Amino acid sequence: MHITTSLSTALFFAFVSESFQATSGSSDPPFNPREYTKRTTNCEAVKRDADSQLVNLTLSDVGYVDINPSANTTLIMLHGWPSLWSTWSYQIQDLKHDYHLIIPDLRGFGSSTHPDDVKGSGTLYDLVGDLQCILKDAKVESGICVGHDWGSAVCYEAARSRPDIISGVVGAVVPYIPSAGAYIPIKHLTAAIPKLTYQLYFDGKTAEAVEELNKDTRRTVRATLRTKDSPPPDDYLTSPHSFLDAWGHVEEIPPVPFFTPEQEDYFVEQYQLQGFKNTLQFYTDENRYASWKFAHEQGNHTIPQPILAILPTDDPVADWVLATRLLRSEDFLPNLTTELLPGAHWVHLENPTLFNAAMRKWLNKYFPSQGVETEFPTNDGHAGHVEDEL
Repeated sequence: MHITTSLSTALFFAFVSESFQATSGSSDPPFNPREYTKRTTNCEAVKRDADSQLVNLTLSDVGYVDINPSANTTLIMLHGWPSLWSTWSYQIQDLKHDYHLIIPDLRGFGSSTHPDDVKGSGTLYDLVGDLQCILKDAKVESGICVGHDWGSAVCYEAARSRPDIISGVVGAVVPYIPSAGAYIPIKHLTAAIPKLTYQLYFDGKTAEAVEELNKDTRRTVRATLRTKDSPPPDDYLTSPHSFLDAWGHVEEIPPVPFFTPEQEDYFVEQYQLQGFKNTLQFYTDENRYASWKFAHEQGNHTIPQPILAILPTDDPVADWVLATRLLRSEDFLPNLTTELLPGAHWVHLENPTLFNAAMRKWLNKYFPSQGVETEFPTNDGHAGHVEDEL
């Protein structure tokens, strides 16, 4: 039986809406990001021009969602690329009654503005400064940083450079990358990890990449946010000339598997506010080198705070267990707990029940003042400790 593309999409979204509650393990209605109000604050930022001149300016309208501020323990949750505050939906619904949640859109994302210097004004320490500004505005002295993808990198740098404001880290997917050794440009890594090749495109042809990403925001979002059971094409992310060409044979990319129609609409609308331009700050060699240099020269690469690393076993981008070993991340994290979960890059959205259980178990052990007792689901042998694979 032939089903038209539009009808297939409608049936898919109907299935997602009905299965959302079962996937999340929650009796709450599906997460609606429009029900939450963002707070805004002004943060000082630096704009670096081509001559390395520093100009102070106000980075206005850094938006963040502030939930349950009376709770004892604060979690500040940082998204990666391409994401928004709302991609913590399952964690918000599970944790909002027990923890104080601060969830920002990082600079350049959604309604949070940017110095408009994508090449040089988006270092990890710039983003740590934004994090400090947000905590000050929220009147929070310190908290636990929860990050996904590039958000993990920001959390690790915040814990390393500002242990006074970060008491622990939950890092999903991307492991700690210590700056103890020499700087390694991405071009030297693509032979070993071919699916980092897209980063050469984002860095070397930034304007062209932004134009491609902005041409059809929904298509870009759907191409990127996939799961193990609904994966991208095998050659996705391997081109130095295009981000989306691997999807060229697909007329309409299926909807994001872990979004309801309303969530996908919100996500697309938020990316259309500013486009993708300044979100590519993570991929420019100028920002990457400056981030490495800042940490390398400080020399304090060990993070003594409790760390929970949650690594997916089926991420098409990289084998993060192997990457952790090659980076010697464990040598610099004396209080590290590592959990392996089934799923691809968006593991916190793909398998939220296991993800949230791993978080709660770790939080109860290292930050028990909240006094929340939780029953943890069995994992049917699919999740485990990293030691099981090493």
